[in-house]
Amino acid sequence: MDDLPQILGTLEARAREILEPGPLAYYASGADDALTLRDNIAAWQRIRLRPKMLVGVAERDLSTTILGRRRPHPLIVAPMAYQRLAHPDAEPGTAAAAAATKTIFTLSTLATTAPPDVPREGTRWFQVYVFKDRGVSRALVDQAVEAGFEALVLTVDLPVLGMREADHQLGWTLPADIGIPSVDAAGRTRGTAPGAGEAGHGRGPMTVADTAALLDPGLTWDDVAELASGPLPVLVKGVLRADDARRAVDAGAAGVVVSNHGGRQLDTAIATADALPEIAAAIGAGADVIVDGGIRRGTDILKAMALGANGVMVGRPVLWGLALGGEHGARRVLELLLADFDRCLALAGIPKAAKLRDADVLA
Repeated sequence: MDDLPQILGTLEARAREILEPGPLAYYASGADDALTLRDNIAAWQRIRLRPKMLVGVAERDLSTTILGRRRPHPLIVAPMAYQRLAHPDAEPGTAAAAAATKTIFTLSTLATTAPPDVPREGTRWFQVYVFKDRGVSRALVDQAVEAGFEALVLTVDLPVLGMREADHQLGWTLPADIGIPSVDAAGRTRGTAPGAGEAGHGRGPMTVADTAALLDPGLTWDDVAELASGPLPVLVKGVLRADDARRAVDAGAAGVVVSNHGGRQLDTAIATADALPEIAAAIGAGADVIVDGGIRRGTDILKAMALGANGVMVGRPVLWGLALGGEHGARRVLELLLADFDRCLALAGIPKAAKLRDADVLA
C-alpha cells in the first residue's frame, strides 16, 4: 500500500495509464460534450471560503447524521457499475475499503457482485435501477434486505441512456466472461441478451446501451411511494430541482441525492454544487440531502456541508484507487479524502463538521 500515490490527481493519472481503453472510456466519459462533467468539478472550485481564526481547532469532529444515525464522517461510496473491469477485487474490495474507513458503501444494481456476496462488514446501501421485468428488481431488493443492507438508493435520472460518445465511438462491449447478476437475470427473462446462454452467464457481449435497454423508462412517483413502503428507507438519486425534492419526500423518501449522474446523462444539466442550496432549503431538516458529482477535495466536502448536505457521495476517485491497487487503492483514496477534510476543517476554523451549515464560512 505504501507504493500508492499520496495525491489523488497522481493516483487518477496512473489509473488511467493502466486501464484498458473500453473500461476507461466507460468510467471517465461524460455525455455529449462533457460540459456537465467538467462543470461538476468547476462549480465546487468557484465557491470561495472565508475562514475563521483563533477558534480553537486542536480537536476536530468530522461526524454527521445520516438516516437518523450518527456517522463518523460524511463520506459515502457512490454506486458504480462493473467494478470487476477495474480490478479483480471488484465490489467486495471497495466494500472492504469502505468498512475499514467507516464509510458507507453503495452497491450498484449493475454490479459484478450480487448483494449476498458483498462482505457484511460496515454500513451498506443498495442502489436500485428498475428493470422492465419488475420481478428482477424485486428479487434484487429482497436479496439486499436479507443480506443486511440498510437503505435503498433509487436512481431516477436514467430513463434512457445518455449519449456517451467515447463508448459509442469505441464500440466497446461488456465482456461475456464478466458476470453481471442483475443483467444476466433480466436478459434471460426477456430473451433479449445477445448470445443468451453463452459463457455460463446467460449472455454474450453486450454494449452499455444493451444493458440500459433492459431498464424501465416508465417510472413515476407512484414507484417511489411503493418502494418507500417497504422495510428500508429510500433515497431518491438524480434530483436537481427543489420541487422534485419535495415530491420525493412527500412520496415517502427519507431524502434525496442531488446528482446529475456524474455528467453522464443530460449534458448542460446544472452542476450539483449549484443545485444543492435550493434543494437543501426546500427540504429543510425533515429529510436528508446527499450530493455527488465532482467531489475531489476536502474543501469540496466542506462546501457541500456548508450548503446543506448531510453526506457526500464520491465515485470516480474511489474507482481510480480500485483500478490501481484493488481494495488497498480504494482505501487509500478514502483515507486521503478524510485527512484532507479534517485538515480543511481546521484551516477554515470550523472544528465540528455538523456545524458547517450554520458556520457562515462561504464567501
